[in-house]
Amino acid sequence: MAEITINRLGHLGEGIADGPVFAPRTLPGEVVTGEIAGERLVAPKIVTPSPHRVKPPCRHYRGCGGCGLMHAGDDFLAGWKREVVAAALAARGVVAELAGPETSPAQSRRRAVLTGRRLKSGPVVGFHAPASETVTPIPDCRLLAPALMAAIPACEEITALLGSRKGEVRLTLVATEAGADLAVSDSRPLTGPDSVALAAIAERHDLARLSVGGEIVVSRRPPALSFGGTRVVPPPGAFLQATAEGEAALREAVLAGIGSARRLADLFAGCGTFSLPLAACAEVHAVEAEAAMLAALDTGWRHGTGLKTVTTETRDLFRRPLDADDLARFDAVVIDPPRAGAEAQMREIARARISRVVSVSCNPVTFARDAAILTGAGFRPGPVLLVDQFRWSPHVELVVHFLRD
Repeated sequence: MAEITINRLGHLGEGIADGPVFAPRTLPGEVVTGEIAGERLVAPKIVTPSPHRVKPPCRHYRGCGGCGLMHAGDDFLAGWKREVVAAALAARGVVAELAGPETSPAQSRRRAVLTGRRLKSGPVVGFHAPASETVTPIPDCRLLAPALMAAIPACEEITALLGSRKGEVRLTLVATEAGADLAVSDSRPLTGPDSVALAAIAERHDLARLSVGGEIVVSRRPPALSFGGTRVVPPPGAFLQATAEGEAALREAVLAGIGSARRLADLFAGCGTFSLPLAACAEVHAVEAEAAMLAALDTGWRHGTGLKTVTTETRDLFRRPLDADDLARFDAVVIDPPRAGAEAQMREIARARISRVVSVSCNPVTFARDAAILTGAGFRPGPVLLVDQFRWSPHVELVVHFLRD
């Protein structure tokens, strides 16, 4: 049995002691004991707790891996996330003010990916336990919005129908204006009787839409979301911002960041989270690799009111970034890449005659790398707004506008 003192938290939220030794669900300054296996402290026991340690508000916390930092107070977490962003920027030599974070409230997650397993005792739906293949049921989850919680019984029935003893079913839930939208993947192939059974499940649990393997099986009501007042029906399983509150904070920062620009490129545009609100004041060219998401954006725009022209382009911006000539017709660029960032695209933006960029990111490390490309080309960053949609997790999102004379 070893006794160690936690020095800091790593970027994944684990406590780190000398060695290094990684101890999950610990905080800086805590003295903990446990067996060391490799570089990990197994089942750490707290000897001296941190003053920032709080009682987790969810009874599932010990067995669920969904909220790895629920044992830390809100003020501590906000400060730690600012430190993570500050360290990432400093490592790349980027100097910027930090603002926020703006943290989404409990029970506000409107999109979640759950796991279903069919056991001898029956179906179980929830999140994986920490570092485990065990699925923990979450009937009293403090993270998910009530509309998602109400759809879990439907997920259990579908897991019992389509799951296997050896595999897992992936269940993507979205709370929409019309009710829950459920996309099922990694299940066995459907048979004719399955479609009938799924239609009955959707009816019984009042699902707006149910799809399996990307194919819509039941559509009782269009599962629409509103982006700046324009209704969009995303394709099954599409990426969306995790909370309405987080989306609103990002949207307002993006709108403020474009200034007086009248011709915009929205890169990694998705279903139009930013494109459609921006179209209220500027012409927008939306670029996205997934054609189905752009089709949803385009349909929303065509049925919207008071919007300027929105054009779309299906394009893999990792392999084929817009080059300096492509970008010459725009006054500003809005860019919201996935966690890998957009290094190649940022280099083209730096080369282009663009003076304004609004950058949104979900990864401080790749954000700092890409920001350094812009600052090296003469861009000056404004304040970096932190937006915490993933409460009680190590994740944080950022938005900042860059200006170049």
